[in-house]
Amino acid sequence: MSLKFRRYPAPARYGVALLLVGAAILIRYALHPLMGDRFPFLIQFLTTLAVARFIGFGPAMAGFLLALAPSIFRMAFVGAQPPAAINRFWLTISGAGVFGTVLIWLLDRQANMGEQVASTRQLAAERLEQLSIEVAQREHEQAVAAQLRAIVESSEDAIISKDLDGIICSWNHGAEQLFGYTEAEAIGKPISLVVPTDRHFEEVGILERLRAGLPVKHFETIRQHKDGRPIHVSLTISPVRDRTGNVAGASHIARDITERIKLEEQMRQTQKLESLGVLAGGLAHDFNNLLTGVMGNASLVAEDLGPDSPAAPRLKEILAASDRAALLVRQMLAYAGKGRFVVQRLDLSTQILEIVPLIRTSISPSVQLDLKLAKDLPLVDSDPSQMQQLILNLVINGSEAIEGHGTVSITTAARQSDSELQVVLEVRDNGCGMDDETRARIFDPFFSTKFTGRGLGLAAVLGIIRSHNGSISVDSALGMGSTFTVVLPGTMSSLMEAPPPGQFEMRGDGHVLVVDDEDVVCNMARAALEGCGYSVEVVSDGELAVAAVAAHPSQFDAVLLDLTMPSMGGDEALREIHAIRSDIPVILSSGFSETEALLRFADRGLAGFLQKPYTASALARKMKFAIVHRRRMG
Repeated sequence: MSLKFRRYPAPARYGVALLLVGAAILIRYALHPLMGDRFPFLIQFLTTLAVARFIGFGPAMAGFLLALAPSIFRMAFVGAQPPAAINRFWLTISGAGVFGTVLIWLLDRQANMGEQVASTRQLAAERLEQLSIEVAQREHEQAVAAQLRAIVESSEDAIISKDLDGIICSWNHGAEQLFGYTEAEAIGKPISLVVPTDRHFEEVGILERLRAGLPVKHFETIRQHKDGRPIHVSLTISPVRDRTGNVAGASHIARDITERIKLEEQMRQTQKLESLGVLAGGLAHDFNNLLTGVMGNASLVAEDLGPDSPAAPRLKEILAASDRAALLVRQMLAYAGKGRFVVQRLDLSTQILEIVPLIRTSISPSVQLDLKLAKDLPLVDSDPSQMQQLILNLVINGSEAIEGHGTVSITTAARQSDSELQVVLEVRDNGCGMDDETRARIFDPFFSTKFTGRGLGLAAVLGIIRSHNGSISVDSALGMGSTFTVVLPGTMSSLMEAPPPGQFEMRGDGHVLVVDDEDVVCNMARAALEGCGYSVEVVSDGELAVAAVAAHPSQFDAVLLDLTMPSMGGDEALREIHAIRSDIPVILSSGFSETEALLRFADRGLAGFLQKPYTASALARKMKFAIVHRRRMG
């Protein structure tokens, strides 16, 4: 309340004081009949003290003088008084004035001190509250800073700060792990410490942009480890500003992407190999058709001329060259992952033992063969000829890596990986080994470290493994030899006995429909079959074949059907032909995988499969078997 009155303007405070004292005088005169002359100034004096306490010293003194004024007026102007009485009056008034003034001053000072104490207390409370807020904010900032420090220190990424001169100011644990320098070694050094010499221009450009206040875009680059090896990093650079908003430095966040770059390179390599595989498969398909014409017609001419003909040796060379070309085609198909033609369940250890004589004749006499073959090995579903090619290629590759005397070890084993049973083939040599660059290219077609190329080689191995749903890994170092590890899916099922070859005469009878889009194949097949006693009708695509069977359903005794043709392929043509006549024998002809064909045409009534390229006699035997079998079943 005192604060409220003391804040009023001076005229208002003096007016209120005079009004209060005047009212006290009137009240005292009104009480005079009761109180008489006793305590004539009591009410006025108490009112004056209240004014001093709540309104102030000046208004209280004005009210005090107003309270004394009536008595002084009476003494001075109303009636004559004896001198002694006058002296006592003035002495009393003087003493009352001094006492009242002192008391009023004390009350005013007490009120002022109370106000000062209250104001000080309020200021102290406000300051204490402000300090509490500042302390809480500082504690929060410290907690956030501690949390940020913990995040920075626990980050696997390298988090580095530097000033505008490129001097390192902070260096976290991730930076130590990534670059190999400790915090003590890095702080105070230029950031070029981890920048390769040929990339210093990057850091110069970064500092120029930071000094100009320009942003630095995220980018990927190469930095350098303490031991000198390059590190692929993803780099994020952000400007660090001071309290005035000016750029004072920058933060670097570097993430190691070396493994990702390696994986991307592997994916590119895989895509390249797959593209080459598609190309190899297409070439092999077309080349097979040409070889079919060459081999077939050459075999027909050889049969016509007989073994005593002067041309027989040349024809024999043509057929031998065709066989070698067919082997190259099979390698191309193996590389394309389409080389599994006759799938059987094989014991890999037994397969290796059977071809040991062939292996020994294929490698240098100075190279020893060490066999560590597991017994009772799980079986693998594979093409025996492809497995033979795979083993021979790996062993020959190891033998050729040995200069002088050495050893090639062949090991087989079984293992369980999760729920899959696996058969492991390991071929190890103690030869010269390979560096990283060579190891990265060994499965490229026609790549060789020898003086001259050796064909598809390990590229065919890769294709064979891929077509058998397996995997291969290589462990090698210069001077330490090489180890090739092949993993194939295994099975505990029993061996599948290969059907015995049919013992049939070459000649037969019946009406055969030959379906192929290559004229050279059709002409050779017609000549081969007609030479064995068959009547032959030839069409160039699946639609014409279906139309021919539909026109005369009972006329044909068998169909020789190519798998890959324009317009209508062999699979659709087979479906349409069997819809017309379900018992007609259909022999499928293709340069691609028999396994793939048999899977695609399971339960579709195939009478046989003839792999391109084939000879006239192979065609005649397959056709005789199909027709005789059909007539026996009928």
